[in-house]
Amino acid sequence: MKKIQMVDLQSQYYKIKADVDNAVLNVIDSAAFINGPEVKSFQNELQEYLDVKHVIPCANGTDALQIALMALDLNEGDEVITADFTFAATVEVVQLLKLKSVLIDVDYDTFTIDIDRLKAAITPKTKAIIPVHLFGQCSNMEAVLNVAKEHNLFVIEDNAQAIGSDFTFSDGSVRKAGTMGVLGTTSFFPSKNLGCYGDGGAIFTNDDELAHKIRGIVNHGMYERYYHDEVGVNSRLDSIQATVLRKKLPLLDGYNDARRKAADYYDEAFAGQNNILTPKRADYSTHVFHQYTLRITNGKRNELQQFLTEKEIPAMIYYPVALRKQKAYFQESDPKDFVNTDKLLDQVISLPMHTELEEEQLKYITDAVLDFMNKNN
Repeated sequence: MKKIQMVDLQSQYYKIKADVDNAVLNVIDSAAFINGPEVKSFQNELQEYLDVKHVIPCANGTDALQIALMALDLNEGDEVITADFTFAATVEVVQLLKLKSVLIDVDYDTFTIDIDRLKAAITPKTKAIIPVHLFGQCSNMEAVLNVAKEHNLFVIEDNAQAIGSDFTFSDGSVRKAGTMGVLGTTSFFPSKNLGCYGDGGAIFTNDDELAHKIRGIVNHGMYERYYHDEVGVNSRLDSIQATVLRKKLPLLDGYNDARRKAADYYDEAFAGQNNILTPKRADYSTHVFHQYTLRITNGKRNELQQFLTEKEIPAMIYYPVALRKQKAYFQESDPKDFVNTDKLLDQVISLPMHTELEEEQLKYITDAVLDFMNKNN
């Protein structure tokens, strides 16, 4: 049996090695390293895949979030509501721009923003909502958009973990994750479902004016060289990363199918087990399983992680500390307002999840989890 990895990027690369190597060498030969034709081609192809008017590539997913907020011309102290249970980048950019992050609880089953808590958190200073499509499926975007419309708020989707996921509205219409808010953002970090071989990110929008503004912001605020119309940043996707992404984009749906197949195996193995809750697949969203995250309800999560480590099975805890309790983002809070987040912090554990998992590996992983749980129920 191959060594089990949390993410097996090497095996994935070997399957496309010849195409990727040739494409990268062609970029090097062209010397068009920044804003070259490969970036434009990838931008166009991703627009078509997402069915969105504008994709603006940038240097990484965190920049994508920051640039999206910069484009909205918010004022210092304006409030931005987002989830307490997510990676720090979502709130990091809010603080960097001197906005006020308002952290709220998540739904226990889907790990995404709790709609009742969202409604309760809105104040006259609220200007934007950042729903996070955590672990591979969409937040309840229909509900989020309805709240935003009622209160005239911007919605910026943090889609770093759910590219390729589909959201179905109550009228039957379907939209890709990241294309429903006024702005959407994503990351192409190597371990993402669509990952490059370095850092990369992008911003999505159907708003022509915002797209124009963002194209300036990512390039030092320039639309014409050496004429700076906006306060900008230097955040560009380089051509080598773009050409890698061009080779992987046509494979994305297949990659997501492979992840779902592995998740199906996990689900079946753990069905009906006491003290194991498998990931809920929401009715309104497909799941692309950036992570496969269990909830261990008998208080033995940490012991399970140690047991799996001893079996040479990597397992990660995303995330061990709530954002509101992090030193950099500490906020006074009432535990009654964060019941779900605090439960999840003690229960979640993510098993290996990637496109190259083999049945022998999946059996070894699930047998180990079941062996531990049967001994500790």
